[in-house]
Amino acid sequence: MRLLLTLAWRNVWRNQRRSIITILAVTFAVMLSIVMRGIQLGTYEVNIRHVVELFTGSVQIQAPGYQDSPSLRKSFRLGPELRRALEEEDEILASSPRIVGDGLVSFRENSQGALLFGVDPSAERSVSTLPDKVSSGSFLSEKDPYDVVVGHTLLENLGCALGDEIVVLAQGYDGSLGNLKFRIVGTMKTGILDLDRSAVLLPLATAQELLLMEGRATMIVVRLENLRQIDRVRESLAARLDRFGLSVLSWGEVMPEFREGIELDNVSGMLMLAILVLVVAFGITNTVLMSITERFREFGIVLSLGMQTRTLVGLVVLEIACIVAIGTGAGNVLAYCVNSYLAANPISFGSEFEQMYAEYGFLPRIESIILLSSFVNNTLAILGVSFLASLYPLTKILRLEPLKGIRYT
Repeated sequence: MRLLLTLAWRNVWRNQRRSIITILAVTFAVMLSIVMRGIQLGTYEVNIRHVVELFTGSVQIQAPGYQDSPSLRKSFRLGPELRRALEEEDEILASSPRIVGDGLVSFRENSQGALLFGVDPSAERSVSTLPDKVSSGSFLSEKDPYDVVVGHTLLENLGCALGDEIVVLAQGYDGSLGNLKFRIVGTMKTGILDLDRSAVLLPLATAQELLLMEGRATMIVVRLENLRQIDRVRESLAARLDRFGLSVLSWGEVMPEFREGIELDNVSGMLMLAILVLVVAFGITNTVLMSITERFREFGIVLSLGMQTRTLVGLVVLEIACIVAIGTGAGNVLAYCVNSYLAANPISFGSEFEQMYAEYGFLPRIESIILLSSFVNNTLAILGVSFLASLYPLTKILRLEPLKGIRYT
């Protein structure tokens, strides 16, 4: 075996130019596939984390059917037993009840439809990053129940300013119309167009008063430490809350369009990687075929001297293994360096792309992530395809007869 390894290593460098070109091709393919996958998964994760932390939460608790047809009638009562059930789940960092409803906001002669979000000011700070998105003024306070925070685009459309008073008209839980006067204390800029042009945040207790929903909520937003805990916590919570008749939804179920957009982009990325791997496969096939063909006379001689065909095939396989091992090793090292740099220094797009990305709910930023599975999977894919691509050239050795090999020119 040691002799075969020595011969294989020497044979690799008999044609240095061809071997170096092949090694560089494998290196580039491995590096590019791992970097592309790292950028894909890293960008997905940062965008999911952005949406989850901004508004939806990792997990949401709702009444059955609310997600398909939101309505105040599909709300539920907040009670001590429900809160206790949430506190018993160790992986939950924080939770906050919310009320979501529709309303009409008026300022002087201007009126506009709005989305009303009743939130607990103190609990919201531990669940979402909404308080950090206040671009001017301040966030809600429990001391001032009739203060509101509105989207910055909504503020412009109404033609009002901080400190102005607006009237909110909404249909309550029992179907009756109610209205209250509020003072604008802050504006928020989330980057999500629908929120910026229609959102009105008001204290939860005031929303319950306006909508006649005392002690009730339409959802509870739950924050987890890690996105990879979602499925496990969702199943555990569903079992705990089954006696309350409540549903537990992950962020992907709450935002199916956003999830499907990521899945579609993921499929397109996988197709690009598959094309890259196929290109490498053809390159390996060409290199091995040329190497074998130009050595038919040599192979015929060693076979006539008594070398077994399987030993000769093993020698060529070792040559291929040397080339691929060098290429994949170098590709992994380079990919780790590139991914580490992009993870530490994300690429942010300029303002011209910001609005386009915001329309789809994405951050205008490219970020990478280092995952062991990404390195292992892409390396194994290149290795597997390389040896599969070598099967055809190797069959020529298996069929080679000593005399025909010696006479081959």
